[in-house]
Amino acid sequence: MVVCRRSRKIICAAFTNGKRHDFRLFRESGVRVAPAVGLMADTGYQGIAKMHANSELPRKRSKRNPLTEEDRRRNRAISSGRVANEHAIGFVKRFRIVSEKYRGRRRGFGLRFNLVAGICNYELSC
Repeated sequence: MVVCRRSRKIICAAFTNGKRHDFRLFRESGVRVAPAVGLMADTGYQGIAKMHANSELPRKRSKRNPLTEEDRRRNRAISSGRVANEHAIGFVKRFRIVSEKYRGRRRGFGLRFNLVAGICNYELSC
């Protein structure tokens, strides 16, 4: 799900049948972002810098290389910028379309998800 950080509105969403990793779904969806637009993603999107130069990922710590204070501050800034996306995901989950098993027709899932996204955008604009 792509969310605008300023307006907190859902711009686009991609989904597939079954389980698929978020980054793989992002690559296969064909969503293209203008080079001037910055992307903030979580650590599951390792390798997005090859696709989009203006992207920010939090740094991961390892056993041998703990995070410095600068890295921690940077990770906190990225996390605070991603809050809009997490709130949008939580708003969509309140409708239970993605948090529970979808029992409707498979071909109607996209339409229903977009309707829920539209309701979320409407609620945020009021």
